[in-house]
Amino acid sequence: MRGDMTMVLGLAVHILCAVIWVGGMFFAHQCLRPSAGALEPAIRLPLWHRVFTRFFPWVWVSIIGLLASGYAVIFLGFGGFKGLAMHINIMQGLGIVMMLIYLHLFFSPWKRFKRAVASGDLPVAARNLDQIRQLVTINLVLGLVTVVVGASGRYWG
Repeated sequence: MRGDMTMVLGLAVHILCAVIWVGGMFFAHQCLRPSAGALEPAIRLPLWHRVFTRFFPWVWVSIIGLLASGYAVIFLGFGGFKGLAMHINIMQGLGIVMMLIYLHLFFSPWKRFKRAVASGDLPVAARNLDQIRQLVTINLVLGLVTVVVGASGRYWG
């Protein structure tokens, strides 16, 4: 019974964290970005600063939740790495790549973007925002693939 509850709680946290992170990227990339694109840089760039300032803490919470819940399920629910299904290994690998991309995004272009917005250097802010967009695009694609792998993998041949 304890193993079942661990699996249920672990999977619930895992799914919620994935939905928050991937869903947030989808909304930002597919809805907010095209809508904000028509705004003047003096309005658009501070808007993105405010958006990311609110979203990035949720990404950190999601990453911590994904790691904690994923490894809890692996060790407490499945008894460790031995014999894990291929889709779980694929999901884990893609998730780690996504986390590494996010770490780069957060500590490099995001840091430069914040400084540029704070100092009013809009051309530098725009260049860094474009780099953030590229990294989010990569992570969004990886995240969508990871969701499909996680949801469908147990039904693979």
